[in-house]
Amino acid sequence: MDTMTLWHLTGWEFAALAFAALLVGFSKTAVSGANTVSLAIFAAVLPARASTGILLPVLIAGDVLAVLTYRRHAHWPTLWRLFPAVGVGVVVGTLFLVWADDAVVRTSIGVILLFMAAVTVWRRRRADADGQPDEVTSRTGRVKARSYGVLGGFTTMVANAGGPVMSMYLLSAGFRKLGFLGTSAFFFLIVNVSKLPFSAGLGLIDGPSLLLDAALVVFVVPGAFLGKWAVDRINQRLFERLVIAATIVGGLQLLLA
Repeated sequence: MDTMTLWHLTGWEFAALAFAALLVGFSKTAVSGANTVSLAIFAAVLPARASTGILLPVLIAGDVLAVLTYRRHAHWPTLWRLFPAVGVGVVVGTLFLVWADDAVVRTSIGVILLFMAAVTVWRRRRADADGQPDEVTSRTGRVKARSYGVLGGFTTMVANAGGPVMSMYLLSAGFRKLGFLGTSAFFFLIVNVSKLPFSAGLGLIDGPSLLLDAALVVFVVPGAFLGKWAVDRINQRLFERLVIAATIVGGLQLLLA
């Protein structure tokens, strides 16, 4: 695998990955989708294609902590509605990774990050204009669920960037904070665990990558506790603006590097 081991990282590179791992924990228990910043950091420090496999176990560690924290608030009918379409997206994303080299994956991650920033801005403006969530029980709502599911499955397989897609869907479905966090926690734990055999089969997960993951998972735990502490105190509007800005910067860096 074209990757870097723990021993090949400089101090600054490991510090950047450690911060990204801390942010994963924070995003899983506070603001779902904020880990797009972590994605940009991993892809900048590590080979872009390999970074998706190295980041995956770190995300799963955050998912486990989020499930332990918000397990009583998950809405399973929504999860069952999404999973079939997500499965299709994961398969399409796997086929894409079989074909794509590191340069293509790096560019794709940059484009996905910029696209996610754009749809997040669009979602916030539409919510502000409407003052209420979209109707999701109609036929149009079911079509929307399938569309978000396929896009979420593809983006999470290719770039671990399904968070903003699912955030937009859950917010449009009218979920309050705890229901949002509980449903997204179970969603990403199940989806990310299901991606493990695909990533291993593509050579994106191996012994050296797992050793690096073991060192980084340590930083996910304090991030999760920080998110739990902050979830009732954070100014979410300001934080979303910062996340969007950081996502745009990360996407541009990947495209222009």
